[in-house]
Amino acid sequence: MPVEEEAPPRWPSRVTVCEVGPRDGLQNEKAVLTLEQKVELIDRISAAGAKIIEVGSFVNPKAVPRMADTDEVARRIKRLDGVEYRVLVFNLRGLERAEAVGLRKAKLTVSASRTHSIKNAGKPPEEAVKAFADCAEYAASKGITLSGAIPTSFGCNFEGRIPIEQVLSVVASFIEIGVRELSLSDTTGMANPRQVYEYSRMVRETYPDITWNLHFHNTRGMGLANVVAGMLAGVDRFDAGFAGLGGCPFVPNAAGNIATEDLLHMCQEMGVQTDYDLDEVISIARYARDLVGHDTDSFILRAGRNSDLVGSRDEAPKN
Repeated sequence: MPVEEEAPPRWPSRVTVCEVGPRDGLQNEKAVLTLEQKVELIDRISAAGAKIIEVGSFVNPKAVPRMADTDEVARRIKRLDGVEYRVLVFNLRGLERAEAVGLRKAKLTVSASRTHSIKNAGKPPEEAVKAFADCAEYAASKGITLSGAIPTSFGCNFEGRIPIEQVLSVVASFIEIGVRELSLSDTTGMANPRQVYEYSRMVRETYPDITWNLHFHNTRGMGLANVVAGMLAGVDRFDAGFAGLGGCPFVPNAAGNIATEDLLHMCQEMGVQTDYDLDEVISIARYARDLVGHDTDSFILRAGRNSDLVGSRDEAPKN
């Protein structure tokens, strides 16, 4: 009986890498960057090819003091045509602040974990999304586009693995208030490639009209593998942060985001287009590392690109 050949993987020809370093990368750092340094990082990463940049968050400065100057950062950055500058908001007041500084994109966030949602928002996920109805109404009246992030989509430090049915319930709640762009976010770093593939396939098949994004932290070293799994499932938008900075202040031992330069280098090696200047992004990552004053989990900053090794030595590597 002839053996059927498996279809080859369907790799994307192009992906969009959303730069979240200015918000998710810096919010948990001990170093306090100046307003000028934050603006410089954003302006440089936009000039290097980023088409979506998360410039900060409008949140209580007592909870996340590193984001206290987001209003002024948004006012001072050089906004390039074709670049989406977005901000994370947690309530109507945050959305009003975004509108006041001319930002046309805002992101809402609700955890898929019921325990995590109750501890942080005071209500279960579905109710937390419904509480954003006033934000959705305000955004529609002001021409602001809303996206939604669903932290702990894959795992939670309180509940363990999150069932896909629980994720889909939160997705449905977001769609009900009019959100059409959603991110499955692995803030705890608990996702694995098989799970990412299965969850990504499920949400895309269930809601094909939604724009899907994936957000991974590299807490247990599976970040890039999870990106590959997402690619194979048909997702073509991924968050990353320069130098691999960051970590969630509300998740114990959360490591940084996957490093933008690591993701771009992997895509380049795979022949997947990103429209970034990788050399400039590596330079930005080095600068960000110097600003925070410590080494990071960026593989490219530590080992360099594959092409850096070619012709660098005459002798073969030794075991």
